[in-house]
Parts: sequence; C-alpha cells; structure tokens
Amino acid sequence: MSLQATADVPLLISSHNSSSERRITPSWSIAHLKSRLEPITGIPASCQQLTLRVGSQDGIAVTAADEEQTQLSSFPLQPYAEITVVDTRPPSARTDFTDLSSVPKYTMPSTEYETRTDSVLAWKKAQKLGRFDPNAPSIEEQKIRAIEREIEERGLTLSSRVRLLPESDARRGTISYIGPVPEIPGLGSWIGITLDEPTGKNDGSVKGKKYFTCGNNYGTFVRPERCEVGDFPPLDLTDENMEEL
Repeated sequence: MSLQATADVPLLISSHNSSSERRITPSWSIAHLKSRLEPITGIPASCQQLTLRVGSQDGIAVTAADEEQTQLSSFPLQPYAEITVVDTRPPSARTDFTDLSSVPKYTMPSTEYETRTDSVLAWKKAQKLGRFDPNAPSIEEQKIRAIEREIEERGLTLSSRVRLLPESDARRGTISYIGPVPEIPGLGSWIGITLDEPTGKNDGSVKGKKYFTCGNNYGTFVRPERCEVGDFPPLDLTDENMEEL
C-alpha cells in the first residue's frame, strides 16, 4: 500500500497590510508556516499571532508548545478558511506599508521623456495635436481671440451706453473706441469710453496718440469684462439730488 501526500489546502491569509489566497500544505509545522508568511505580511515570524476561522465559527488560535514539531494537520483546515495574522509588536515598532510619504518617487527627466517613442507626448507629436498642430494659434493669438469673444458676447459696439463694473464703480458713459491700444500694456482690444462726468484719466489720448475725442478727464480705457451694455441714462448729479443722496 502506497502513502499519498496530503493535498494542499487553499486558505485566505489576511493581515493589517495584506490579503491574499495561499495554498498551505497540512504537513507543514506552525513554525514553517510563519516563516512563509513573513515575506507576505511583513511581520517577523516570532511576532506573529495566528487565528484560524472556518466560516462563521469562532476563531481558533494556531499555536502550540512546540511549534517546530506541531503540524498544521492538527487544526481543522478547510478550503478557503481564513488565517488572520496579528502583529504582536508595539505600534511604534511596526512598519506601515500603506504610508508612502517617505518612499522615494522616480521622476523621469524631461529630456529623456521627450525622446521616448511610446509616450503621450510622442503620440501628440505624431497626430499633430495641441501645440504640435502647425495651424494652432499661439498663446498670444488665443488671448486676443478670447477678448474678441468677450466683446461680441457682451454686445459692445460703438455708441453703446455702458455702466462700468463692478457696480461699486457706478460710472456711466458711451463707447467711443474699440480696438488695440499699443501704448497700454496688454494684448487685444480695449474699450474707450467717454464718461458722463470728468472722472476719467484722459481726453481719449494715450501718450499723445488720439483714439477718440472727449473733454479732459472724460476719457478712460477699460477691458471688455468691465463693461455692461444697457439703457443707462446719465446720472443726475445736481446739487438737489446730491443732497438727497
């Protein structure tokens, strides 16, 4: 009569840092099992406390006076029973494998990334997308187009009545110029306004160049987003109304 080796048993091994399915040989000793679990759980064999749980039954401590000689077959191993591994070391002595704050992270140099042929950057180059599109507008062109869209969406046209924003400004006037003003820093069009009151900074001129005609201190240049078009009559700032305010 020949002796057949006991078949391995699939068990679920869980610890604070890991969870996996492993095949366990019943003829292993408890000490041997712990040595096999150390690289899986990161818990030294001498600090492992094992508990076997079958289904909904209470857990059974996998321990013995002589763990070198006591085989696992001494315990009721069943397929897919769970062995829980508890670390008996003080918390300060345990390694938290979920904390990645101190793990050095590799960052590929940009020069190396740009030479790779299997990257998203290489794909964009091949497809001529984004900044690799020869017909794509430059950043400056995009800014200018955004300002032109703002002018169109707000309905800003010559001779339109506008109120300046924010509302705390409260000044009103008429659009007298729409276009670039190279003398003022910034790309794209500016809105030249003839104000109802002399609360502006110029007479429609910037550094000696005339863009529209108005009285001194009645002119100002603002960006489109500061203009609200509407039926805004001039504010009545007579002495009588000022007293009411």
